Amino acid sequence: MHAKLSPSTILLLTLSPLLWAGNAVVGRLVAPLVSPMTLNLLRWSIALVLLLPLAAPVLRRGSGLWPSWPRFAVLALLSIGGYNALLYLSLNTSTPINVTLVGASTPVWMLLMGRLFFGIRISGKQWLGALLSISGVLLVLSRGQLDVLLHVRLVPGDLYMLLASAAWAYYSWMLVHPTTEPPGIRRDWSAFLLAQIAFGLIWSALFTGAEWSMGLGRLDLSWGLALALLFIAVGPALFAYRAYGAGVARAGPAVAGFFVNLTPLFTAVLSSAFLGELPHLYHALAFMLIVGGIWVSASRR
Repeated sequence: MHAKLSPSTILLLTLSPLLWAGNAVVGRLVAPLVSPMTLNLLRWSIALVLLLPLAAPVLRRGSGLWPSWPRFAVLALLSIGGYNALLYLSLNTSTPINVTLVGASTPVWMLLMGRLFFGIRISGKQWLGALLSISGVLLVLSRGQLDVLLHVRLVPGDLYMLLASAAWAYYSWMLVHPTTEPPGIRRDWSAFLLAQIAFGLIWSALFTGAEWSMGLGRLDLSWGLALALLFIAVGPALFAYRAYGAGVARAGPAVAGFFVNLTPLFTAVLSSAFLGELPHLYHALAFMLIVGGIWVSASRR
């Protein structure tokens, strides 16, 4: 729980939220062209095709994947299928500021899941780190103005984001407790990720089918959408999941959870860049708070 953060581990755990922030920006740009569940299905379908040349044998009959398929199905539901579905649902029924505010609870969920289900003791430093990290997120979302937070009103749709954050926290702890995974698959990052994507596509297809059956599906194909899909499949899907998995293996889920809170900060900066605006002072202050939370949580006694 108190892992020393090396420069390479910091790079891995910082790359993921940066790419996920890019995913949020691109996702907003293509929202008029494709419905949320369809976007998620297309994203991971492309990722699967790109990974097949590296790890196709893991899907063959007789592979070590199939005796452990229930575990991979759960991993896929918590991350590729369920987390993204709940995130998109929350964005459809709540405001972006509400969703990100609720998502800032991820470090707390990480600590609680570790304590409740994996027997991990929570230290005072970790609670302090969580407080600093969440304070940094609140500073970004409020744009340095307390009135913005005072006018936030939670709606029933915010429950989806709470469930998404809890699902991601449990998924992160499962990554470091490979009790039933074949060692050959676990050691090969491409095979491990492809196994999750294969089951994740099943969940995503079910959610997409429900979306279209309710008349909510849409898809307007264009070169712009194709390029956007390629980016979110390669960067936020393959590279980000690979980096996050490796970072969790090194630093542990509790510390990794604090890095996730860099996502709204990076999203704000990228959004500002696309709008031609310069970052503000509160962005720098928020960055110091989030990094301070990471440092406090990861520091040894």
